[in-house]
Amino acid sequence: MKALNQLKTFLRILDEYPADTPLGKFLPGFYRLNKQMGSTDRKVAGRLVYNYFRLGRALPALPPEERLMVAEFLCNTQSNSFLQHFKPEWAACIGFSINEKIALIKTTYSDFKLDEVFPWSAELSVEVNKDKFLRSFFIQPDLYIRVFRGHEAQVKAELNKADILFKDEGNGCLCLPNGTRLENILPRQQHLYEVQDYSSQQTANFFKPERWDKWWDACAASGGKSLLLHSLQPDIKLVVSDVRESILANLDERFHQAGLFKYQKKVLDLTQNPEQEMHDYAFDGIILDAPCSGSGTWGRTPEMISQFNPQRILFFQRLQQSIARNVAKYLKPGKALIYITCSAFKAENEDAVEFLTTELGLKLESQQILKGYERKADTMFVARLIRPE
Repeated sequence: MKALNQLKTFLRILDEYPADTPLGKFLPGFYRLNKQMGSTDRKVAGRLVYNYFRLGRALPALPPEERLMVAEFLCNTQSNSFLQHFKPEWAACIGFSINEKIALIKTTYSDFKLDEVFPWSAELSVEVNKDKFLRSFFIQPDLYIRVFRGHEAQVKAELNKADILFKDEGNGCLCLPNGTRLENILPRQQHLYEVQDYSSQQTANFFKPERWDKWWDACAASGGKSLLLHSLQPDIKLVVSDVRESILANLDERFHQAGLFKYQKKVLDLTQNPEQEMHDYAFDGIILDAPCSGSGTWGRTPEMISQFNPQRILFFQRLQQSIARNVAKYLKPGKALIYITCSAFKAENEDAVEFLTTELGLKLESQQILKGYERKADTMFVARLIRPE
């Protein structure tokens, strides 16, 4: 009976879910309207709906409940009562490898194709391993935090005290199980850490700031890259900008919690020439964390696979070029522009570097796909380009 009720709840969520809304925003509202659901009910419902979307666009003709069974089998490594009730023969094989599971699914659904989970693999960046990337969608990413310098011992002690398993990735980066309720263990008011994905933290290796440099975080959003930059060199002069005034308010709060108080803030639409605001500025470094499809993060937001229109790749490519053209001219000769996306698409990555070099005259120093799919993290792209002297 419990498994049947869980299936009914899943189908209700799927029926009421508006396709243009992030699941992470929709589900809390659904739970508030259904107060009879206990914490276990909410946890199971969340697992089922997220796993369902992890199947991407595979087996599109199947009814939702059948697609859910396939997803539950592929996405879990330990048996659960739900799968045992509906698919006991699959539950008995839950420990199989992904390849073995796919082979077993094909005995029932011969038209299952891994390529259809994420059907744009031909658009992936050159360095992305297609098979590993596709299989990564069946695995929930881990939670990564960046511990503020000097607080590593305290944070580790608190995690050990709470019996939370974690892995030290170095440079203050800790890896924890997804869903860890850190707010119950490490109160935010103590300002001990930032939640930040492993790959995002690795972009700092490309910054190389020097003391008293003047840097511009051009598409700053909530300021994660600026905080990384500040952790490397607290004495930089920092300008941050974004087109969204509301998100810059979040940046203020985040900066103040991290002890960063000296910076300039500007609301700028960088698809337009910012000459009026920026005419007397020249920078030793520019971070362009460009708006993008976010395809490298869809392991955390798998609903995006079902919602994505591939025409958006061209939209983001043009947007990135427009912004880059208006940003790069404020870079001092001999200094670096750091181009970053959380995309796995070549058009937003290597092709963007081609534009930056051929159209804007920058010189590529280094570039890298940060292969988050190999370590339960986001997949990102970063390039360091120099303006010739």
